[in-house]
Amino acid sequence: MGKRTVFHGGQVFDGTGAALAHADVVVSDGRIVGVGSGLDGDDVVDCSGSTLVPGLFDCHVHVTSSGVDMMKRLTNPFSYQFYQAGANLKATLDLGITTIRDASGADLGVQQAVEDGLIAGPRMQISVTAISQTGGHGDGWMPSGITVGGRVSYPGRPSGIVDGPEEMRRKVRELIRSGANVLKVFTSGGVLSPRDNPRHGHFRDDELEVLVAEANAAGIYVMAHAQATPGIKAAVRAGIRSIEHGVFLDEEAVEMMIERGTWLVPTLIAPVSVIESAEEGAALQPAVLAKAREVLASHQEAFALAVGAGVKIAMGTDSGVGPHGTNLRELALMKAGGMSAVDVLVATTRSAAQLLGLDDELGTIEEGKRADLVIVRGDPFDFEHLKENVAAVYKDGNLVSSGQRKGI
Repeated sequence: MGKRTVFHGGQVFDGTGAALAHADVVVSDGRIVGVGSGLDGDDVVDCSGSTLVPGLFDCHVHVTSSGVDMMKRLTNPFSYQFYQAGANLKATLDLGITTIRDASGADLGVQQAVEDGLIAGPRMQISVTAISQTGGHGDGWMPSGITVGGRVSYPGRPSGIVDGPEEMRRKVRELIRSGANVLKVFTSGGVLSPRDNPRHGHFRDDELEVLVAEANAAGIYVMAHAQATPGIKAAVRAGIRSIEHGVFLDEEAVEMMIERGTWLVPTLIAPVSVIESAEEGAALQPAVLAKAREVLASHQEAFALAVGAGVKIAMGTDSGVGPHGTNLRELALMKAGGMSAVDVLVATTRSAAQLLGLDDELGTIEEGKRADLVIVRGDPFDFEHLKENVAAVYKDGNLVSSGQRKGI
């Protein structure tokens, strides 16, 4: 066993929802090897006046997107997105978010650059490209014949537009070949797309059944952008693992989700960010802004309904719509929507790890887990000030963000 480092003198939020407790945490070779009192180590990290929490998760980001201003996106050089991704990943890591699920945009090269240490960032699951029907949320076709808003396809990031079960089957296999370790599908319209309606469901059951069957065969999960009530129900019927956004959830959909064990990733900050961007002068189509304002109240009501019914919830933000580095704003919105502060932090740690299938390795502070740890000054449930209270971030036992502390 290598050098032992003990995090001493602070409280521990272990990710399970248990009460805060004073404890030492010992790390060696990137793993947690002890949690208790009176533990020793070769090096000591003083956590007095602070709380040690597991590395945080964001289950819905777009690291190659940096805002919704369409003119900026159209006039930036193609490769600029990858340099922006490096900055976006670092800004996310600085918040204490050590694991993310990219909901389209990042390709295998971005993921590998983080894994190989070329750029600093959270570990990633990637979907590469989101799957859309013609005229769906991923289709940026305009009446002029010009396509805007969609992502440019290139080797490693294919187009995601498909129609029919057999096209779906081939596309899923192509995305898995490209490196996708989660699949993203649009089962409804959305806010930012120009020609669809957030209340309309997309794809038919036979198409979604093929998607899930192919994902299951490859041993990976599916996430569904699903704002419309019919799109939510279709995704749940098909066995899709998580509903993203869930703007127009109704009681029947909630019951279906509970029965099937389907997760909700609410992204409450997303429509707020669109509206704020417009107020700050972003070039948005009037229809997009109108849709953002239309869904805002419904989104909040749907989230409250899901919380009250006991739907499984994991934190996600849709960052890339709003600025990266502001992800933790989501936690305050989740609390305002009816979750207890403890449940919000569990949704950002253990529950998120369970959703991503990583709970054997991450999400809680316990022996054997990977040493992703965040030192938070003061009250860890003060979500309004959580960003500035993050004092240090450790990923696999290595200090990856801090202005003051030295590494293990």
